Amino acid sequence: MEEFHKVRRLPPYVFEQVNRLKASARSRGADIIDLGMGNPDLPTPTAIVDKLCEVVRDPRTHRYSSSRGIPGLRRAQANYYARRFGVKLNPDTQVVATLGSKEGFANMAQAITAPGDVVLCPDPTYPIHAFGFIMSGGVIRSLQAKPDDGFIPALERGVRHSIPKPLALILNYPSNPTAFVASLDFYKDVVAFAKKHDIIILSDLAYSEIYFDGNPPPSVLQVPGAIDVTVEFTSMSKTFSMPGWRMGFAVGNERLIAALTRVKSYLDYGAFTPIQVAATAALNGDGADIAEVREVYHKRRDVMVDSFTRAGWEIPAPAATMFAWAPIPEPFKHLGSLEFSKLLIEHADVAVAPGVGFGEHGDDYVRLALVENEHRIRQAARSIKRFLQTTAKHPNNVVPLAAHR
Repeated sequence: MEEFHKVRRLPPYVFEQVNRLKASARSRGADIIDLGMGNPDLPTPTAIVDKLCEVVRDPRTHRYSSSRGIPGLRRAQANYYARRFGVKLNPDTQVVATLGSKEGFANMAQAITAPGDVVLCPDPTYPIHAFGFIMSGGVIRSLQAKPDDGFIPALERGVRHSIPKPLALILNYPSNPTAFVASLDFYKDVVAFAKKHDIIILSDLAYSEIYFDGNPPPSVLQVPGAIDVTVEFTSMSKTFSMPGWRMGFAVGNERLIAALTRVKSYLDYGAFTPIQVAATAALNGDGADIAEVREVYHKRRDVMVDSFTRAGWEIPAPAATMFAWAPIPEPFKHLGSLEFSKLLIEHADVAVAPGVGFGEHGDDYVRLALVENEHRIRQAARSIKRFLQTTAKHPNNVVPLAAHR
């Protein structure tokens, strides 16, 4: 049977191949240490859970909620931006709650994209950044992901060689998967470019609070005048260990926020009201919960970098996010990230995310998530050390078990 049009536009889901191997290994009794999916393992802070339980007992909160977010929640997000970034937002016109930043991105793409519109997007990057627009009929022109001196020239080439002129530019710093962090000076240059060429900026700031070295990552909205062309997306999933709660935000330009709000009004009734109230309490907190989560990831990062390097796999220390972007060890680089990821599951009982799942320029890397405790990370390092010592001299002789099935 022929696939539907929008489904045909999507490539095979690379991560599903790894997930199948992972499930198969576990069914055989293997103890797989899962560093693949960025699924936070830390419990949601007790005070947030307690607030949810308190509110959920009131039957009045069980009715349909507000798609754009209850007023107190939008005010709390505006206050967070004022405290953290010094950015003033109108909670009635410049803030909308989303069902996580992923949903917000996908629905923004639906709201603003006409068939054939060109969107400038980093490669590698989180898949929804590109595929939200592809599903909406847009066309992706890939850019380098690193926010260095080559970024603006890449933008210039993107505009020069795009017909029609690009509609939007995707930014994601701190970046998933690369963990790159952008500076405020970088954002100033990008905003000036976007305003000059009348391009919308869509910034994914989901990892703004997971940072380890130096100053907290900035928001592009800190640039004077950025709000004229920008919407920024944030998430409570990692910041407060609330991934299953599905709570995020889009903030910024009034016209763009209005477009997103209108599309959402047709598609959802917003998150369950008790979740919105608990999220409000979290945002209005003193920041201690955020600092505690950050410290856990910081310790895990240090353990991973140290133990994996000792095992023979040098892992660059990420400055932010809950991920390490790790080059495939040289003897295995020719296999590509998907085949190397399969080998790690089947011969080291360790699952990682193949870099090619984030774009073709990610195929020399795999993404490691800091979602296992320090003991398990060290256990993974020992398994990888055995794998490398056994196979590194003859990697072509190691064939994934799946090839025999």
